[in-house]
Amino acid sequence: MDMSGLFIANFFQNPYYCAMWALVIVFSICCHEFAHAWMALQQGDSTAAEQGHLTLNPLKQMGVFSLIMMAIMGIAWGAVPVNPSRMKHKYSAALVSFAGPLMNLILFLIFLMGFSLASYYLDVRELKENRQLLVNICNIFFIGSTGNILLFLLNLLPLPVLDGWNVFVYIFPRMQKIVTGSEFIKAMYLILIILFITFIDQIMFVCESLIVIVSRLLMILFYYAGL
Repeated sequence: MDMSGLFIANFFQNPYYCAMWALVIVFSICCHEFAHAWMALQQGDSTAAEQGHLTLNPLKQMGVFSLIMMAIMGIAWGAVPVNPSRMKHKYSAALVSFAGPLMNLILFLIFLMGFSLASYYLDVRELKENRQLLVNICNIFFIGSTGNILLFLLNLLPLPVLDGWNVFVYIFPRMQKIVTGSEFIKAMYLILIILFITFIDQIMFVCESLIVIVSRLLMILFYYAGL
């Protein structure tokens, strides 16, 4: 499916794929934000917890505007309030930031394993019983793998609007001086959205190719393991 156009237009061409994509991305973002809130609480900052962010509720974790953008453009985001001054250690802010992408990496590995197992029983074992159900499950796992590796890689970019920035400035603290104010942040958001929309098809191709290659390797392991 061409992801470069409006998501809502693609929905009428392939409603099943778009619905699954939207559900997976919303679920994954909520898990991502939950991980931020949980880690912040472990590091001594209860700001997110006090404001109700220890939840998977998309209205709380993402907000109405983000959900509308998900429906129209196929992209969305979330936000969790944190207060670094309440955290225990110098590295706590970086740890809280990394918790979100780490959650996406964990979800990616779970979905990838599910996709590989489903593909193995479909293609290698040629399972006949409940085959269509297994095909649907395989598709969901594939979408889940794609969405979460995309979120993991995107959020680790060392840009001020992303989680990777806090990890980056913890390692290179002098880089913090680059951020000059809210206008700079707004500009980075705009640039990121433009780049994402422009190169989404190429990014999706790389992510999907990676998933297929790794899943094939796992299927070989399943075969020799006698599954």
